[in-house]
Formats: sequence, structure tokens, C-alpha cells
Amino acid sequence: MPPKPPRAWQKMLSGRRLDLLDPTPMDIEIEDIAHGLSFVARWNGQTQGDYAYSVAEHSLLVEALFTRMSARPEPKWQLAALLHDAPEYVIGDMISPVKSAVGPGYDELDKRLSAAIHIRFGLPAAIPAQIKRQIKKADRVSAWMESTQIAGFDEAEANRFFGAPDPALIDGLSILLRPPMQTRADFTARHHALMDATA
Repeated sequence: MPPKPPRAWQKMLSGRRLDLLDPTPMDIEIEDIAHGLSFVARWNGQTQGDYAYSVAEHSLLVEALFTRMSARPEPKWQLAALLHDAPEYVIGDMISPVKSAVGPGYDELDKRLSAAIHIRFGLPAAIPAQIKRQIKKADRVSAWMESTQIAGFDEAEANRFFGAPDPALIDGLSILLRPPMQTRADFTARHHALMDATA
């Protein structure tokens, strides 16, 4: 008898069973995404404070930065910014050096999951290149803020890796370290507000 293929699906708290190799939009729920991302630590957990800085918290900041950087952004692209790291609710947050070591397999998995998530919430499977660039820019500003405020980088080092942000862009924004349940609630609420705005 041939060996049994390894399991490639994960059971979610919602009861959904998500096939990581062939994800379908119908098996994706925002509650699962919000819960998972609230418990996934950025920077491999190597941050200061009593709570890990979660991917959900990072996603809220990236969406806020994207909104500030865009002149009257469409709600659907704000939603895309909020969901830019959504696949990490099942594949985790790998720091860039690990992604490089893993190779193209990680990117392919990320792309398949992203497409299913986008379709589930009414976005195009592939986000337009211009919007992706804007989201990436907001992501880099967020990384600069995180690196200098909680990850032990000095500003010169952060500038080298992420680029120095416009001080006006980050004025009034800060890194929040909170219990996962609070972040989960805010992420879910923001998702619902953006979904309502796109309807």
C-alpha cells in the first residue's frame, strides 16, 4: 500500500476545514482570521513589552497608514490593506531571512491563500500593482515604527532597512501592545466597517 499523503488541511475554530494546498473562499471566515492573527507574533516574538506585537495589530496600523497615504482611498483597497497579511493566520509570520531560506514554496502558498481570502471578501484575486505598492509602502513604515519602538533597532539602522518615514505620516500613531482578545475585537470591527462601506 502506498503511504498516506500528509494532511494539508487545518480545522478552524469556526468548524471550517481549510485546505492549505487548495484553499477555497467558502472555507474562510473573518473570525478565524482575526483570532489567528491576534495570536501570531511579529518579529518572531523578539519585542519589548508584556504582550507580543501581533500581526492583527500590525495589520490595523498598516491600514491606518495606507489610508493616510492615499487621497480618499476606496474602502475596498483599505480592506485589502487590512488583509495584506491575512494568510499568516494559518502559515504564521516568517521574518524575511526565513522566507528567503524557505524559497519560492512559501510565496506560492501565500499567493493561493491570498487569492481565496480576497475572493471571499469581494476583492479581486490579485490586487492591482499600484495598490500593492502603496500597501507595501505602508507596511515598510509600520516596520520602521515597530523596529524603533519595540524591536530594539536604532533609527539609523531602521532607516537603512526600511527607509526613513515622513514624520507627518506617523504623527499621532503609536505601537499598541494589548491582550489578543482586544486586538481581535478591533480587527473584526474594522473589517465589518470596511465591508459595510464597500457594499
